[in-house]
Amino acid sequence: MDCTKDYCVKDISLAPSGEKKIDWVSRFMPVLQTIRKEFEEKKPFKGVRIATTLHLEMKTAFLLLTLKAAGAEVSAAASNPLSTQDDVVAALAKAGVKVYAIRGEDREQYYEFMHRALDIRPNIIIDDGADMVSTVLKERPELIDEIWGASEETTTGVIRLRAMEKDGVLKFPIIAVNDSYTKYLFDNRYGTGQSTWDGILRTTNLLVAGKNVVVVGYGWCGRGIAMRARGLGATVIVVEVDPIRALEARMDGFLVMDMKEAAKVGDIFVTSTGNIKCIRREHFELMKDGAIMANAGHFDVEIWKPDLESLAVEINEPRPNIREYRLADGRRLYLLADGRLVNLAAADGHPAEIMDMSFALQAKAAEYILNNRGKLEPKVYVLPREIDEMVARIKLASMGIKIEELTEEQREYLESWEHGT
Repeated sequence: MDCTKDYCVKDISLAPSGEKKIDWVSRFMPVLQTIRKEFEEKKPFKGVRIATTLHLEMKTAFLLLTLKAAGAEVSAAASNPLSTQDDVVAALAKAGVKVYAIRGEDREQYYEFMHRALDIRPNIIIDDGADMVSTVLKERPELIDEIWGASEETTTGVIRLRAMEKDGVLKFPIIAVNDSYTKYLFDNRYGTGQSTWDGILRTTNLLVAGKNVVVVGYGWCGRGIAMRARGLGATVIVVEVDPIRALEARMDGFLVMDMKEAAKVGDIFVTSTGNIKCIRREHFELMKDGAIMANAGHFDVEIWKPDLESLAVEINEPRPNIREYRLADGRRLYLLADGRLVNLAAADGHPAEIMDMSFALQAKAAEYILNNRGKLEPKVYVLPREIDEMVARIKLASMGIKIEELTEEQREYLESWEHGT
């Protein structure tokens, strides 16, 4: 481990490999490239301190370097111990980002590194799962007066932050980047859908066609996972607690069951709910021999590992990122990536073209916080629609797509109430 005051990484000599990865993905991130050029010219974050807790891989690195190019002092810690890419972290350290992260760090290191990232006394926080915001509120209250606001990347994080707002404990405004259209309609659906199966397929090297795939949760992430599973030839079963989403899943052509029924027939289970204990002892006891489980939610609590461990008489690792739990009756249940985000712990996360939009929104959210400091109450906000549309327009242009424009007559018609039959 190489540590100084400004970074703590596994091996700083890995930086050249990380630099190549960052260069590669940056070529496929035209929206963030456009914003970076604007930021490099204007330096809007000169003198501003930005602390981040994110998945430290190559697309995230390009966001952090964009903020640094805009004049910010940037620090970073990992939002997941298994999603960190050590060569990318080394490249960030070489580029002057104050970064503290090592793949596989334990819980103690995780929070130690987060505190070190917070030591820059940030004006803006960019969070992933709300761990950094909650740490500030619970353990670093001395920082609150200097924080103008924070942005949040994930569904799980937004759920936690809205709960904080409801309980009256938020002390600064939050921008729910996850709730922007150009985030959740694309990142959550197409990004999670593709990258989750990338992680499962890389890890298992097994066929999906002909199998029963159980998708637990039919939010935008679950929709994407189910859609890709069907495309791979699986019979897809959705488990939901929301009656409207359950009905939607059925109308979309998927089977819908409760967890106990799905547990009996599933071959592959994927959770994406943001909730705790979605698959637990009573379900493990019903599963087939050889059932495979993976999680696409932010925290490793959806597939309840303590129950698996208590049921197991033997635990093995037949392949990297696969844990085999042999039960007393001889059945074997397999958990991928230790129940953590399978798309990042066992693969490279979302495609660059998807994260291009999400991280463009993060960059613009930081600018929005900067421009509105002191004007926003300690609540959870969504970015203005025009920022969403700007990101979509740049993305379309980069794809060579030209869309129709309203005529003046059409605009007047839509704005008028006087026209009828």
